[in-house]
Amino acid sequence: MHAGHSWFSSVPEPLLPESPHPHFRWRHALALALAGACPAALAASPAAVTIHVRSDRMTLQLAKAPQIYVAGTFNDDAVDQIGALLASGKVSAGSDVYLDSTAGDISAGMELGRLFRQARVNTHVGAWRASNRRTQPALPATCLDACAYAYLGGVYRWAPSGRDRIGLHDDALPDAATTVTGEPSPKGRLDYLEAMDVRAEWFAHVLTASDHGTVWWDANEMAPWLVANNGRQALEATYHPSPASPELVLSQTVKGGQNRITLQCAPQQVAVTAHYSVGYQQATHVAARAMYAYFEIDRQALEKRAGALPQVDGSALVFTRELPFAELATLLHTLSFGAWIEVTGSPVRLGFQLSPAVAAARTAPFLADCAAMQPGYQPPPADEPAKPSFWDRLFGRVS
Repeated sequence: MHAGHSWFSSVPEPLLPESPHPHFRWRHALALALAGACPAALAASPAAVTIHVRSDRMTLQLAKAPQIYVAGTFNDDAVDQIGALLASGKVSAGSDVYLDSTAGDISAGMELGRLFRQARVNTHVGAWRASNRRTQPALPATCLDACAYAYLGGVYRWAPSGRDRIGLHDDALPDAATTVTGEPSPKGRLDYLEAMDVRAEWFAHVLTASDHGTVWWDANEMAPWLVANNGRQALEATYHPSPASPELVLSQTVKGGQNRITLQCAPQQVAVTAHYSVGYQQATHVAARAMYAYFEIDRQALEKRAGALPQVDGSALVFTRELPFAELATLLHTLSFGAWIEVTGSPVRLGFQLSPAVAAARTAPFLADCAAMQPGYQPPPADEPAKPSFWDRLFGRVS
């Protein structure tokens, strides 16, 4: 396919009516087949949604999958058109969908989200730019209401960057007090969030204060609370109890592999090991040029220049540091725990970041057992038995 090829556009334009050029006749026929419309109906329909697919050689080499750009009004017609494209076989699992829409129906946005999840595609906020204008900066994209709900359907969801924004009007929030007639109820919206692996209690952390009726999402908070996962799936926590050395494994599936942190408890310290999955060739290349390897808690580096350099273990880079036990509680309750590697001659560090706080309930047993191993440990006082009531004492029911 040529770069910047438009599979379908519902906006009437000079290229869509019958053209003597065979290329445009083929395009027109395919557009109508995908849309399920006749020329007269297409010309009479209002502008709704435009779809562009980019799958040129360079895109496939860099992104490893096609890029689909969707803009306009997200309504039932948009669902039909995008559904036809996804079902056509021209969009493979792992493709990246870029969304730019400020109008539409929430129900249609949710249906699009379900289609995206079923097709196993990834979502971004971004605007279409013609291939011959790649040297120019892209226009900022805005994703509101129906678009925001559609965005949540991505298997991997990338937080907006630059001037791109995503948000909801007040009446489109999941727990809105009033909703538009015919739109999903608050329960339906919350159920949709759960179905898309977005917990309502996490989602609340990304919402900013209402700004003239619009609640924008804080892009910096979207990844820590997994509203965006930036190529990461939900954090998994696995505890292996042991009287001598309890172990906790925090793992996260990422695009192309799995990263993990292993914590092993001992008196006065915790051994923390990072496994950064990059592939064997990349791991070998990075290990040969590594200058520093270190952990960060709340974006604060821990002894950045101390400790052994990372080693290659299969397809991963691995390094271990000993942290004081006093750091453990902070580590397990932070939204930002990073494992980073800096290499010679590069201003960009490599590594990954986890959010242990989202799994605090599952890591609590490890923290408690590790605390019990520490010198001078004092078990918490047992709950005092309830004092007998006046009636118990009066009727002699106290032994």
